[in-house]
Amino acid sequence: QVTGHLDDCTCDVETIDAFNNYKLFPRLNQLLESDYFRYYKVNLKRPCPFWNDNSHCGIRDCAVEPCPSDEVPDGIRSGSYKYSEEANNLAEECEEAKRLGAVDGSLSKEAQEAMLRWTRHDDSSDSFCEADDISSPDAEYVDLLLNPERYTGYKGPDAWKIWNSIYEENCFKPQNVKRPLAPGRGDDGGQTFYKWLKGVCVEKRAFYRLISGLHSSINIHLSARYLLQDTWSEKKWGPNVTEFQQRFDEVLTKGEGPRRLKNLYFLYLIELRALSKALPFFERPSFHLYTGNQSHDVEIKTQLLEVLHLAKATTKLSVSLPQEEFRLHFKNISKIMDCVGCFKCRLWGKLQ
Repeated sequence: QVTGHLDDCTCDVETIDAFNNYKLFPRLNQLLESDYFRYYKVNLKRPCPFWNDNSHCGIRDCAVEPCPSDEVPDGIRSGSYKYSEEANNLAEECEEAKRLGAVDGSLSKEAQEAMLRWTRHDDSSDSFCEADDISSPDAEYVDLLLNPERYTGYKGPDAWKIWNSIYEENCFKPQNVKRPLAPGRGDDGGQTFYKWLKGVCVEKRAFYRLISGLHSSINIHLSARYLLQDTWSEKKWGPNVTEFQQRFDEVLTKGEGPRRLKNLYFLYLIELRALSKALPFFERPSFHLYTGNQSHDVEIKTQLLEVLHLAKATTKLSVSLPQEEFRLHFKNISKIMDCVGCFKCRLWGKLQ
């Protein structure tokens, strides 16, 4: 029963629900079923860089089955991202003609600046995550539709250690300020924590809310796709209301649940804003979602642009983040994902 205004944003829960449920989600769901987005290249064999822990989850639902190479479309596997030299030259010429003939020069300038920023980003090693996952010899393609994010049975001290490292070491939080409902939090019901959170700058408060939103997203997936029946003849997955309530019910979580859910809405808005800022890059005629099936790739690009235009038309959010400091924290969290003992959880942790 989360309703009303979101802190740090000029938006409310009801508006986001209506936009997502009726406009964005149906389009996004269709997009994620395409070959370009269903095959994800990832290295699940990287060792944990922070502590010696070789304990991998022995539960069968923790396993990830990589794709045989012949199942991955040639275009995705080759990594060339181009149809032909002629086609790309033509696309570049069209783009140049469009730029030179444009009446509104400011739009063209915006696109040029966006392209320049993306080029600098591509040429820089200063990324926000471990990019060598893709180029590593150990990286393999995974079909995300065959390996959905859902409950695997991975829980307890090992899982808690991951989240504790993420929150305690990366959220700009002093060690003496305990998160609500975390072990050793004291008896103040989170008052010390929220007093601290209210006192920090909006950017650092936003960072904590992003991580909390990520945590909520993962827990919602686990609750929504829970193993309800496991017999020799059948496995049944579906919503587990009890599991959801334990994490988000206002009474059971002593008021924390609704805050967690509002942080998920906050993360959603930040992601929409990021997508809208990336729009000029994807609008270029020379940009392809390349699988090798040209007509299909044109259709998928059209669907992607629909999603991006929806994002741009909806978000009016301005949160300035101190990039270098935030980049280091995000990259550290990216490395922590290599300490997750369940491979399916590691796969989706890296992707999220």
